Formats: sequence, C-alpha cells, structure tokens
Amino acid sequence: MSEFRSGKFRKEPVFVNDPRLKKTIYWPPDHQDVLTLVDELVDFVNENKDTDSLILAGIFHKQMVIIHPFMDGNGRTTRLVTKILLAGMGLNTFNLFSFENYYNKNVTKYFELVGVKGNYYDIYKTIDFTSWLEYFTDGIIDELLRVEKLLPHIAINPQTELKSYHKKILNIIQKKGFITDRDYAQEIDRAKATRRLDFNKLIGLGLIKRLGRGKNTHYVLKDL
Repeated sequence: MSEFRSGKFRKEPVFVNDPRLKKTIYWPPDHQDVLTLVDELVDFVNENKDTDSLILAGIFHKQMVIIHPFMDGNGRTTRLVTKILLAGMGLNTFNLFSFENYYNKNVTKYFELVGVKGNYYDIYKTIDFTSWLEYFTDGIIDELLRVEKLLPHIAINPQTELKSYHKKILNIIQKKGFITDRDYAQEIDRAKATRRLDFNKLIGLGLIKRLGRGKNTHYVLKDL
C-alpha cells in the first residue's frame, strides 16, 4: 500500500467484496464520516464501562468492522484493539490465546456474523448485533475453558516445562490452525530427529495430536 494509506484513517471510499460471488456486498460509511464515527464509538465504550466486558468488547468489535476505518487490515486491527480493550477491563488474554484460534475453526461464519450487507446509510439504524454477540462471547468462553484445562498440563517441572521451541510450535498452530515439520524447520534451527522429539513431547503432554501420514503429516491442537 502507498505510505499515505498505511496506518491512517482512510481518506477515500472502500468496498467489501464477496470473493465467492465476485461482487460488492457492503458499502461502508463515507471517509468524511470515519473520524466522527470512531470518536462516537470510543465515547460509547468510555460511557458504558459498567456493561459486561464481553458484551461491550463485542459491540466495539462489530462496530469497528462496520465503520471500516482503514483501507486494509480492518479485521486484524480490530481483533488486536479488542484484546487491548478487554485487557483494560480486567480480562488480559494476550498470553492465553489468540482470537484467530477460535475464528479459524469457521472463518466463513466469523465474516458472516461480524460483517453486514448493503449501504451503511440505508441499514445502520436497523443492524442487529445479537447473533454476533452470541458468537463472540461463546468464542471467548470456549477459549478460556480450553486454557483452564490446558494449565494443569503445563505446570512447571522438568517433565512438563515448555521451552521456547515448544511454545513456537503452539504459537504457529494457533495462528495457522496446524503445523508441519517443514513449517517448524523454517522457524527454528533444530535437527529433524530433535524436531520429532519436540512434537512427541507435546503429544505426550496432551497438547497436540498428529494427523495424516508421510508427507501429509501435520499437527493440530488437541481437543481438551
């Protein structure tokens, strides 16, 4: 992207296209209204800090996507800022999980619920947040329950301590949904036999499981 478009509120129109339909499905607010709408959203959050933190964060998340304040990266930026907002309200999830771990299970559903269709000015008064908020809160609760079950497995002792390279495996899986030995080899300088031991330790701790065979072998988080 051009430098004047990167890291700044957009100063031109933007459209949301559905790649499957190959057509535009959403026309966000005019760029002249972006700053005002973002300011109003920030004021709304500050004025409603007594609201349940998950509900407030969910409202913020969807409204940011609706405003679509940037030319690109709106979803990624919104997910990051939502985590910052939750941390400020006492729920710091930065070292626990990534939103992508939940959303990647069904990316289509995420985009379907967080987004809207039509022209913003025709629909903004009638947008229903209910289905999105159910999905959003279920996702965070689901991840917190997963982490709760995970913690006893990684209590610090010589047998269960996770080294930086073990955490690297888990981080890649959280971001990508899976990892292969080739993915791991590109990230870390460890012999193939040693990499196998790393995977086996995480399997033994019940954190991941192996799927596929031969060249199709890959690893995913284990359902706990």
